Order: sequence, then C-alpha cells, then structure tokens
Amino acid sequence: MNTNNHFYKPSEGHGLPHDPFNAIIGPRPIGWISSKSKQGILNLAPYSFFNAFNYIPPIIGFSSIGLKDSLQNIKETGEFCWNLVTRELADQMNQTCAAVGPEVDEFALAGLTPQNSEIISVPRVKESKVAFECKSTQIIQLESLSGNKLSTWIVFGEVVGVHIEKSLLVNGVYDTAHAKHILRGGGPADYFEVLPTSLFQLHRPKA
Repeated sequence: MNTNNHFYKPSEGHGLPHDPFNAIIGPRPIGWISSKSKQGILNLAPYSFFNAFNYIPPIIGFSSIGLKDSLQNIKETGEFCWNLVTRELADQMNQTCAAVGPEVDEFALAGLTPQNSEIISVPRVKESKVAFECKSTQIIQLESLSGNKLSTWIVFGEVVGVHIEKSLLVNGVYDTAHAKHILRGGGPADYFEVLPTSLFQLHRPKA
C-alpha cells in the first residue's frame, strides 16, 4: 500500500476529524430552493448537493438527505424555484439553514422578499440576481449497493422560466466571474467565492 495515501473504506469510517467526501466533491454550487406547501406556507432552504443535469430541456436537481420540508412541498405541488446565492446574500442563505419547524417562513426569518414568479406559484427570492422557475419531473429515492432504500431523495426539475439581472449580461453573455457566486466547500464552514482573478479559458479542440 502507498504510505503517502490515506486509504479508508467509507463503511468503516474515515478516521479523520471531518469527513473529506464533501471537500473533495467541491466546491459545489448551492441549490437555494424556494417551495410552498399546499397550505401556502413558504419554505426556503439551501442544498449543497445540487447541479445541472441536462441542456435541452434544462433540468436541474438537488439531493434531500432526509424527508425535509422542501421535498414534502415539491411532492405536494410539483413546483420549486432555484435562487442564485451570491456573496452579498451569504449571511441570509446561512440563516435559512436553521432547523425550524415547517410552519416557519424562512423568507421572513432571513429578512428576504418573496417575489411572484411568472409561471409557477412558488415565489423566488427578490434579492437574488438569478432564479430558475422549475416544475418537478422526477423524485428518486437512492439505494445502497446492497439494495437498501436510503433516507435520501434526488429531486429533478425542468426549468420553465429564467430570471437574470441585466447587469450580469455583458454583450449578451452571462458574466459568471463578476456575479460573485459562492460555492460550498469542505469542513464545517468552508465556502468559496468565484472571482474574476480565478478565471481562465480553455477552448475545445477542433475536430
């Protein structure tokens, strides 16, 4: 065995102060998901297991570890909204991590403004510079290698409406470098900010 490597079997524990898995798969974009119960109670929660999965039609998804309010709301209504988290919204995003009951409106908790969407009934975060209105397409419960059902569900949604603050469109191109996206890293509290100084370009090779 290579003594320069730390090897472990996840089933037996990692033997480190903090699980390295989340740090290795990172930084990860944050799925700041707004949803609404069938009774009309709003919910807003961040999910770091989030990404895009298809171009046409555009499909995004996030993983709910546990049967959380967002998952239950989406099961009931079939709708949700993804809101971009930028550096100036980091503190508010963190407030929506609070473990509160389903009767609590995280918009109000974090001092954010619900803005009516164009297509779906779920509001977006007015303060967010980008939002995707989504309709759920699939909800899949994960299974282990042994076939055991896990208490984790992946929610997929087709993007049916997109909101972009015009200041982020430079000559018609979305300016990721200046939007100040933040991303979840490893450790108990690590985040990263996308900055213009970290930008580099690679053009695909021509056939």
